[in-house]
Formats: sequence, C-alpha cells, structure tokens
Amino acid sequence: MTVIGIDVATAGVRAFAVADGVVVAKASAELPAPVRTEDGRSEQDARTWWPAVESVVERVAAGRSVRAVAVSATSGTIVAVDGDGEPVSPALMYDDRRGAPWNAKAAELGAKRWQALGMGVSPTAALGRIAWLHENFPGAAGIRHTPELICARLTGGPVAADSSHALKSGYDPRAGEWATEVFEALGVPGGWLPEVVAPASVLGEVSRPIAGLPAGCLVVAGMTDGCAGQLATGAVTPGRFAGIVGTTYVLKGVTEELVPDPTGSMYSHRHPDGWWLPGGASNTGGEALTGDIARLDEAAAQRGPAGVVAYPLARSGERFPFVSSNARGFVFGEPADEVELHRARLEGVAFVERLALDHLRRLGIEVRGPLLAAGGGSRSPLWTQIRATVTGLSLEVSSQAETAYGAALLAAAAITPGGLSAVSRAGATRVVEPDPAQQAALGHSYRRFCTELHERDWIDGELFALASK
Repeated sequence: MTVIGIDVATAGVRAFAVADGVVVAKASAELPAPVRTEDGRSEQDARTWWPAVESVVERVAAGRSVRAVAVSATSGTIVAVDGDGEPVSPALMYDDRRGAPWNAKAAELGAKRWQALGMGVSPTAALGRIAWLHENFPGAAGIRHTPELICARLTGGPVAADSSHALKSGYDPRAGEWATEVFEALGVPGGWLPEVVAPASVLGEVSRPIAGLPAGCLVVAGMTDGCAGQLATGAVTPGRFAGIVGTTYVLKGVTEELVPDPTGSMYSHRHPDGWWLPGGASNTGGEALTGDIARLDEAAAQRGPAGVVAYPLARSGERFPFVSSNARGFVFGEPADEVELHRARLEGVAFVERLALDHLRRLGIEVRGPLLAAGGGSRSPLWTQIRATVTGLSLEVSSQAETAYGAALLAAAAITPGGLSAVSRAGATRVVEPDPAQQAALGHSYRRFCTELHERDWIDGELFALASK
C-alpha cells in the first residue's frame, strides 16, 4: 500500500511516498520567499503552490500505484478566492499581523467559547485576517487554507477544510462548528467559510490522472505541519508526548479528553480518532545557539554540567510553558568560556522542556515514557543526553519526524482499519537513558533556573512549587 504525504511549507514543498511505514521516495521544490514588511505584513503568491506540488508528486508517484494522498501546511495561512475557488488575494501567512485589531475584538466576542477550548486569540490568528480579507476584497467569494487549494486541484472541485487547519481561523473543534457569533459581529458571512471535517476524512477522489496520481486515488484531509510532525514521531495515543527541538522547542502529545489551560500557554487540536492534541511552542530552542555547534558540542561533551544557568531565549517574550511578554534571556553566573556557555544553553533548553512537563503535571496530564524526541536538536547526542537526564525520562529518538511523513500517515489512516493508531510507521533510531552521574547537578541547576523565573515574576507560585520538588 503506497500513500503520499505533501508538506507545503513556507520555503518549499516536500512529498514523501510511503509504503507500509517506510519512505520509498521523496522530493522537494522551492517556493518564493514570503514578502515581509516592518508593519507586520507577511504574504506569498498562492499561485506558486500548485506547480511546486505537481512537480514533487510526479517524482515520488512515478511507477507506483498510489492509493491515497494528504496535504499538510503551515497553520493559519489563508487566501481569498473567487466563485471558482481561484485566489484573488495574496496568501496571508501564519505570521501576518493585519488581522490584529479584529483578533482583539474576537477575543472579547468569543471569550466563553475560547475559555472552554482553553485557547486564546493571538494577534496573528487567521480569524482576524479573514475579517481583513472580507473588508479589503469585497468581490471575493470566501477564504481557503493552503490544503483546500491543493486538494481542489486533485479532485476537480471544492473540498472541505480539516479541523486542524481551521482551528486558528475560528473553528471550534469542541462544539464542531465555526464561531458564528464572532464572525457575524465582525461582518463576515457564514458562506465565506468552508465546510469542516475531521483529519483523515476522505475529501474525494482524484478526478483524472494528474501529477502521476491515478484517477480514483483518495484525497484525504490532513493536519497542520506541527500536528503532522507530531504524528510522525509516533505520539498518536493518549499519554504519548513528543519534545521537538528545532528552531524553537515544541511539546505536543495526546490526551483522551480536552484539558483547557487557564494560563493560555497551551492549546489543543482534535485528534483524528476523537482524542485531543495539546501542545505549545517556546521561544527558546536551536535558534538561540551560536557559533560552531558541532565543535562546541564535542568540547562540551568532555565536561560535566555547567556551573552557570542560562535561559537562552531567541527573542523577547515567552509563550510556553508560561506566558510573559516581559521574559528575557539571561545567564546566571559568569561562564568560564564559550564552551561552558554553550553547555549552559543546551541545559537551559532542557530546563524549559522539564518545566513544560511540570506544567502538564499540574494540569493533570499524564506523560507516559519514553518521551519521543525529534527535530534537528535531537541529532546531537550531547543535547539528547542532557534532555534525558534533566527530565528523568528515556528519550526515544524518532527516525521519521517530518511533516510530509505525518501527512502520509494521515492518508494511510483513511484506508486502514483501526485508523491512525493502527498505521505502520518507521521505528526509533535509538533510545537515550538519563545519566545518573549528572542528575544531582542538573537537578540543582534546574531549581536555580526556576527560582530565577519565579523571582522575575514570570512563573506563578503553583508551578514554581511543583517544579522545585
């Protein structure tokens, strides 16, 4: 059984052909960089997406009998379309801030709904950009997310949105409906919004041979890039969580029930099998590292735990596992040299990971080990060892944690009895255990780290008390 997963990212498109959990072909193509301005605009030409998708799918589908295909993309990227579903506006990217004034109003208008969902409405939420597009493109017939444009090309007609891509656009997966009271108050008609279905639902069939796909190939609803990446790690059943160290640190997992987060640092997508996918993204991670990383890793591996404590924020403000616009990176103590500073930064990201796990504990969320590990940072043996030791959990490093692989799993779930949890996937490459010899020192540094956060009034007393035990 061969399926294809497509990842339409900001910089390019990737496609994976997967047979029984094994990647048998992959291809990529670049996209033009988004145009970003100082006033918060971030846009891309949506008409460039399909040619890139067609190119990569043709290459991975060649000579294969493909049964299903699914598309994942960046969360909250939208475009206004005409009555035929063709773009009439630039695609407003996930970080575009033109909808910020409407989002501020939406946060108040739907306060009870957002509270029940355990999420907020950020300045960059797609919901506000829908209102902006309605005001600035009055001749448009509606909006579409990236996957709907691509899937419509495959089926030959309009398709539904999946609840994952629609979440930040104002869809309520708990109630199974759009926040109509909010859109009505903002002047956006209900007809502007697409129908919504659950991820892994069949949207239709390929209408004719196209991009190397046969007529009749199933077109399946995907999920956002972050969710697809999580599924690719193997975090697909309740209690399983994945810590992803890329440019930033992300923690995502599965719970049986929706767990609202009163702090607003974590929110949940709906799982294809009806469970929930809580998660959050920090502003620390690989982006905060500097210098020759490989050389510094090698030197730092020869030393024990750092004597200083670092909070290596890549930018001001924090969003997970706590929310503070005042948060700033710091180094507590004077590092002996660049090697100790590098080691302290690696430890600092691990401290954020442990604090995130402590935050889940106070919300009553169980994390069943081992913790799945993914992202570029997980390729560093030193960093992975530090993370295992700081958290006290075994880390299972995932061999396939890419969005396109996760999208392929969603395609396979649509045609597999038992759904997503029964889909075959690649195994882990290695399991890393905590180092008992370093746990005491790193535990002491973690408590110093939490003390610094608490004294700066960035984390509350409840989280501080739990993390300090």
